Amino acid sequence: MNAAECLLSVGADAAVALECADQRIGYGKLRDAVRRAAGAWRALGLAPGTRVVIFAPDSIDWVIAYLGVIWAGGVAIAVNPRLGLSDLGPILTDSEVRYIWCEADVAIGVSILATTLSPAPAVVSTAAGECLDWAAALQAATSVEASARQEDDPALWIGTSGTTGIPKGVIHAQRVGLEPHSFAQGVLGATGADRLYSTSKLFFAYALANSLFAGLRLGATVILDRERPNPERVQAMVARHRPTILFTVPTLYSKMLHEGAASALAGCGIRHFVSAGEAMPNGVRSGWAAATGKSPVSGYGTSETLCLVLYGDDESGLLRPTPLTSVRYAEETAAEIPQRIWVRNPTLAQGYWRRPEAQADGFRDGWFSPGDMFLCRSDGRLEFTGRKDDLLKVSGQWVSTLWVEQALAEAGGDAVEQVAAVGVSTPDGLTTIAAMAVAVPGHEDQARRRVDAAIERLPKYRRPCWLHWVSELPLTATGKLQRSRLRDVHESAVSAKGIP
Repeated sequence: MNAAECLLSVGADAAVALECADQRIGYGKLRDAVRRAAGAWRALGLAPGTRVVIFAPDSIDWVIAYLGVIWAGGVAIAVNPRLGLSDLGPILTDSEVRYIWCEADVAIGVSILATTLSPAPAVVSTAAGECLDWAAALQAATSVEASARQEDDPALWIGTSGTTGIPKGVIHAQRVGLEPHSFAQGVLGATGADRLYSTSKLFFAYALANSLFAGLRLGATVILDRERPNPERVQAMVARHRPTILFTVPTLYSKMLHEGAASALAGCGIRHFVSAGEAMPNGVRSGWAAATGKSPVSGYGTSETLCLVLYGDDESGLLRPTPLTSVRYAEETAAEIPQRIWVRNPTLAQGYWRRPEAQADGFRDGWFSPGDMFLCRSDGRLEFTGRKDDLLKVSGQWVSTLWVEQALAEAGGDAVEQVAAVGVSTPDGLTTIAAMAVAVPGHEDQARRRVDAAIERLPKYRRPCWLHWVSELPLTATGKLQRSRLRDVHESAVSAKGIP
């Protein structure tokens, strides 16, 4: 089989596959373009298993180059195009790529970087000069049949989001092309008539699998955007492209709600709003439902699962497995104590590149156990309680920092933009909680009153010992809270206040 061929096997020739700004391409022309791109890759010397970094903003050309790599038998690696070259270098070295595909505006810098690596990867771009000329390669290429691969042969790598430290390369096999639409089809009722739009970019598993791959596998239309998302941009994209399913993250849902963009999306034809990347506060969920008439569907997935494997569609916040996902638990663990779970799904990764300890910890006999913790309810549903590092024992009681965040965020309502909590140590070496909050501009006093009152209502062992009001919280390139930096934020705030 071949993952790219599988993804492109459904859409009718005349149906629109991709839209990006003023450009659109139908399935028939997209298949032809990918076949020709695969021919160009082979002419440039790409052999089966060769790794290629795609380093560019989202576009139709991006999709053609990316799928062309897989069609030709190579392994595609999407990388955040906003990374600085100093951050790109270690990724290229660690992954031992042979080619880097990029746009003309960064080709010179990438070419200079490539010369510092050994062996130096070839840079492929439309830019003139030392790069391999992609436009000329396409023009001279002949269409080729998809490279026949085994289901377990690598098709693509994706990086972990880096919320808790250094990203890891996650290896996904050709079988990812078979069932990436199981959530969209089985939970959202998506069909080829739908139009999928993700505010997250294609280097992120959430967008790559649940929007692009699922949309193509359904024969639907996938909407792409080169620009960074913000409330105004999302509103403009919805008005222009009229998506029927919108994928975004809780941080952006919150911002759109606070800035009035949510109500503007009501009546725009969106059947489902989907949230993933981190837990959605109940206040944001209920506010969004009030503004749009539709409550977001919350999904849970990781770079290792590629697709969403858990979802919730009610106010409880509890999750259940998506279609084709199996879940098992550590039977020896008491039900009232948060624990790691094991999941299995057709899009599950093979494992990590050169991370034997992480591999042994997370992958076992076709199952994967994320580092996140869950409470397993008697009805089989799961309550997300955060990562293992977010679970603390304070005054002899188990506390999840996520519980604290949700309580403060819900109390803050429309006056609070974001809340985070982290476990820290007191000067006496005891474990306690520090909270950080971002107020909506112009609502600072109201935010402080609400959050202070909420802290007083919490059980004593759940009350933060520190509350820091900050202008912003650290986020990853995918818009998720970067929890690995929260202790630094706390320490900086304590130092600024002169607290020993």
